[in-house]
Amino acid sequence: MADVVNLVADIGGTNMRVSLAHDDGSTSELSLYQGGDYDGVEHVLKHYIEEKGLQEKKINVCLAIACPVENDLVVMTNLPWKFSKQALKTSLNLEKLLVINDYTAIAHAIPQLSDSQKIKVGTGEAILGKPISICGPGTGLGVANLINDNGKWISLSGEGGHVDFAPIDKQEIDIFTFLLTKYSHVSYEQLLSGLGLEQIYQALASKNGSSENLAAKEITAKALDEECELCQETLAQFCRILGSFAGNLALTLGSFGGVYIAGGIVPRFIEYFQKSGFRQRFEEKGRLSGFNQNIPTYLITEAQPGVLGAAAYLLQHNKEAL
Repeated sequence: MADVVNLVADIGGTNMRVSLAHDDGSTSELSLYQGGDYDGVEHVLKHYIEEKGLQEKKINVCLAIACPVENDLVVMTNLPWKFSKQALKTSLNLEKLLVINDYTAIAHAIPQLSDSQKIKVGTGEAILGKPISICGPGTGLGVANLINDNGKWISLSGEGGHVDFAPIDKQEIDIFTFLLTKYSHVSYEQLLSGLGLEQIYQALASKNGSSENLAAKEITAKALDEECELCQETLAQFCRILGSFAGNLALTLGSFGGVYIAGGIVPRFIEYFQKSGFRQRFEEKGRLSGFNQNIPTYLITEAQPGVLGAAAYLLQHNKEAL
């Protein structure tokens, strides 16, 4: 009988990362592919299978993708790719094909993280087996939750980044008012993303009668180099709002397993983030402040949480099938 191998992939708007997953939870043979260089997911997977000499193996695959995955037809949001799950499984002669959302994968990575793959921000101690929440400012604002059911991890996905933004002080009310001139609905994603950084800056600038625009990377760089007071306040405000949002997740789920910050933005300024108003805002919940003070917050520093989580999800599914 041919050997069975587990293959996992994390597919974003720019890159597709493909790796082998092993029964101990580890991954190896990671390859990075530029999405624009290939016609689609099948093309990349076929290339990887041939490159690693896996043609004669039975192959289980788990794909983590940054787009809706509920239907058989998966249409990528930021790449001109689409595929049928059933057709892909048949074409590549796969033993098993699982397709999950990218934040489902990141959620399943959390229990696998060592201390070297995350940084604790503030106080609180995680309680083993208790619910976990994840939010990730990046191109958008990803959100996921993770609960444990008798040793089995279950991801609760949704669109939490699109809940209503709730300003809590005069400056945030001004930012909210500015955004209402652009949108009929102001969500947290409009502030906690790359675009969000830019829009906070624009809102603060408008108070001074300026309509200047800066890119998110410019705002961050100028803030960290202390070259621009407006950029500094923009980044500080971003961290405070993220603290409020993460604290809301903790209150909603009772996330005593911890609240984790993912996404591509915050790891660019780790030291600044640790000293920011993030944790204070996370805890400032009125009569329930003591509730959140006991919940730890972490920043994910693992470079490939999507790959790691897709592997964890696939291996758990394999065990359930036995």
